[in-house]
Amino acid sequence: MQRNKEPNNSSGLEEELSFEDLLDNVKPLHRDHQNQATHQNPKPNPTPRETLKDEQRVLEESLEISHESGDLQPGDILSFCRSGIQKSVFKKLRKGQYNIGAELDLHGHTQAEAQVALAKFIQTVREENIRCVRIIHGKGYGSNNQGPKIKPLVNKWLQQRSEILAFCSARPIDGGTGAVYVLLKSLR
Repeated sequence: MQRNKEPNNSSGLEEELSFEDLLDNVKPLHRDHQNQATHQNPKPNPTPRETLKDEQRVLEESLEISHESGDLQPGDILSFCRSGIQKSVFKKLRKGQYNIGAELDLHGHTQAEAQVALAKFIQTVREENIRCVRIIHGKGYGSNNQGPKIKPLVNKWLQQRSEILAFCSARPIDGGTGAVYVLLKSLR
């Protein structure tokens, strides 16, 4: 689009182009921001030694007992339920009304052994799509006057795992406060 401009000098009419006319032949630059980021030098994968150090550090940190969880006594009841779990489901778990699909006994394990055994156990039962298990952590009677060692750790570890929906101390016939029923997410 062209417009005529009023003559402002003696040379006659001058043409003035609009801004749109000036941009007619301009083509936008196409920049692929994702491609730019991927063309930069990628961060190298950690070496196995670095990975092992990280895993060891995480294991050591997870074995530390906070004062809150260290205050558990042999007869204390464990109870945990994620938000969104129906009260009737948790009540049924507390009453021991779900079929126990597998069991893990942590008696005699060190803290590190117990953590590894628990992680492997949960992975195995998840692969088999078992929904309810019993974990025997013991009451800590063999821990002298220091209180239970494995029980507070099991309480902590289970709460940290997203695949655990709920857990609670078992009925006396199934181990009482020395064991927990655990409800896991379904794979489906």
